[in-house]
Parts: sequence; structure tokens; C-alpha cells
Amino acid sequence: MFKTYYPKSGEIQRKWYVADARGQNLGRLAARIAHILLGKHKPAFTPGVELGDFVIVVNAEQVQTTGTKTSSKLDTKYYYHHSGYPGGMKSISLRDQLTSHPDRVLRAAVWGMLPHNRMGRSVIKRLKVYGGPTHPHGLQKPEIL
Repeated sequence: MFKTYYPKSGEIQRKWYVADARGQNLGRLAARIAHILLGKHKPAFTPGVELGDFVIVVNAEQVQTTGTKTSSKLDTKYYYHHSGYPGGMKSISLRDQLTSHPDRVLRAAVWGMLPHNRMGRSVIKRLKVYGGPTHPHGLQKPEIL
């Protein structure tokens, strides 16, 4: 009789990958990162089991977006949040968000591609995003994505 293989938590080997966002398209890069974080690139992938690896993203402030010069997403895409008070809707454009907090742009794009449940919240913790070219995870010996 054949039995279905279900990976145990002790059998999971997590690797570290580093991705350079310089010149990359925001959505395509976020999709590749979400794929690695969820573990879909592994042959033992099982839905509901966290098999994913760690991903380090450098140069997040140099990520590219699509659009022409007249209607660039840098000026037409906005991020919204509400303070909880009446009239408390806040918005910031993609261009301003990239200059002030470049890590939040990529984190929001990847979060939109992950499941919005307990598993997604634990998976997003394995994503490390840095605006500049350096990162403090050299001891983990990350592979280039």
C-alpha cells in the first residue's frame, strides 16, 4: 500500500537566498520571492506546511515599475492606511514611499501574494528587505536567487 509523504518539522532544511532588486520589476520580483517563501520550488511541497526558505532582498530602493513617463506607477500608485479616527485616511505615493521606506514597498507587494492567515504571517517573517546594497546575514552564506 502506498502512503502519502507528509514532511515533518525536523526534516525541513531551510536555505538562504539573496535577491538584488536593482532594475527588477516590482511585481515579478515579489512573485518569485513569494514562491520561494512558500516553498513551492521544492519537490516535497505540501500545502499547509511551511517548507519555504529565507529571502534577503538588497537594493530595494532601486526597484522598477511599469508604465510610461506620462502615467508612471511611481505617481499613480498610492498606499493607504487609516489611523482609526474620523478623517484619518492617510496616503503616500509609491515615489515617496521608495524614498522614505523602500523596504515597505517590497514587503507590501510580497504580502499581497501570500495567504492572509496564520501561515502567511509566519512566512513573511522569513523575508528580510534592505534599501541599500549591504545586509548583515553574511554568516548564513546565502545563495544568489
